[in-house]
Amino acid sequence: MKLSASASLSEGKTDLIIPVFTGFKPDELVSHIPPGSKAAFAEAASDFKADSGSHITLYGSDIRIILLGLGKPNGASFPAYFRAARKFSASSGHQMRENITLLLAHLSKPERAGEALVNGLITGTYELGSWKEKAGEKPHVLDSDLSAITLLTDKTGDDAQQLVDAAVRGQLVALAQKQAMHLVNMPSNIQTPQFLAGFANDWGTQYGQKVTIFSGEEIEEKGLHALAAVNRGSEYPAEFIVMEYEPENATEDTKTVGLVGKGITFDTGGLSIKPSDGMYFMKSDMGGAAVVLGFMEAAASLKLDTRFVAVIPVTDNLIDSRSFKPSDIIGSYSGKTIEIFNTDAEGRLILADGLSWLTDNYKVDELFDFATLTGATVRALGYAAAGLFTPNDELAASISKSADSCGERVWRFPIWDEYKSDLHSDVADVRHASPSPVAGGITAAKFLEMFTREHPSWAHFDIAGVAFGESEFGKHKNGTAWGIRLLVDYFSKK
Repeated sequence: MKLSASASLSEGKTDLIIPVFTGFKPDELVSHIPPGSKAAFAEAASDFKADSGSHITLYGSDIRIILLGLGKPNGASFPAYFRAARKFSASSGHQMRENITLLLAHLSKPERAGEALVNGLITGTYELGSWKEKAGEKPHVLDSDLSAITLLTDKTGDDAQQLVDAAVRGQLVALAQKQAMHLVNMPSNIQTPQFLAGFANDWGTQYGQKVTIFSGEEIEEKGLHALAAVNRGSEYPAEFIVMEYEPENATEDTKTVGLVGKGITFDTGGLSIKPSDGMYFMKSDMGGAAVVLGFMEAAASLKLDTRFVAVIPVTDNLIDSRSFKPSDIIGSYSGKTIEIFNTDAEGRLILADGLSWLTDNYKVDELFDFATLTGATVRALGYAAAGLFTPNDELAASISKSADSCGERVWRFPIWDEYKSDLHSDVADVRHASPSPVAGGITAAKFLEMFTREHPSWAHFDIAGVAFGESEFGKHKNGTAWGIRLLVDYFSKK
């Protein structure tokens, strides 16, 4: 796809997309409309309510004018642009023209708007039914190498180039999001731990990253005993993926960030088996791994100035005569022994090994983990935000600012030491889950905190409610790639 900026409409056939908020003034847009369409535009625009995701199309001989509704104006405009553009692209992809002109001249923050709109248009090209017989027969117009988006602006020179750069950023992030969405939607009979490890290796190598993978017997040999315990019921060996992104011109002073993603390719709950209706969507339990993998692609393609080390422990959680059991005592990479309370709380076990391995083997300035971890967080927040857990007030404020800016919201929970007693064990160093029916998300975070080596800038993201949800791509829940935009926003400002 070609992205460019122009001060005037190009000749030839194009779709002119005009994003507008509720209460927009058609008179302020008329100057951007071709002379032959001004009267029709003024009449149609006066009746357009601009509800979020709505659109109307005015047909001309060469130029089709599309008014795209953004809803009510507010300070957090990025998600409004993104959602409207994605919905339009997903619903109209086969009718759109290869040449798109995107009017930005009337918007107060055209760089931010252009990035969000392009991001939405390209994520809207995602095809959920990849495994259908006729998948790919009618590709989205914007998936063509011949497609182009021209940013219509009154800016020139370096200012116009900044608009293009922002749009390219939106494009590259969208490509990473689409890959992450695909991984989350992939069924576990295809996405085995070995498939995900191979995917990570190919992906990382493609983007010039160093990839190291521990497999099978190496897991125990490396001391990753908690991951090995969860893997006992599986027919597939566990995998432990390490990816390293080194920015150009990195020095000893370059900031290094550790990322850990939960990679449970399917979760039955183990011997503490889930009810059947709660098991159907458990292919999504590797949503944390998808976020980290997607972001590592985005970091490389955007050439971010931060060094990243990503760790992804991968297994499924199945049932077998060898499966770990409630009341078992298992080891961990940290050296702590863990009493098992409920085998359906397996994600925190593999994260514990990932966190302690990362902090022991790398000196990281910040440490983040992502996991579809607890139903308790979903019950508290629903599907609008992820749970954020960190003892660092400054870090929480910075993350929250980026989350609000990009529309991938978080809500901070306390992790005071008063909750630590819920994890007391009489027979091991720690019990991995609490028997109490309350504060489940918090006690899970308190457990993880014990394996961070008291890292001062650690944050845990419980994404159980946001990694998988309703969308315009299908009638059932599907992957969202939540978290990639947040991380890009956060580290782009550093």
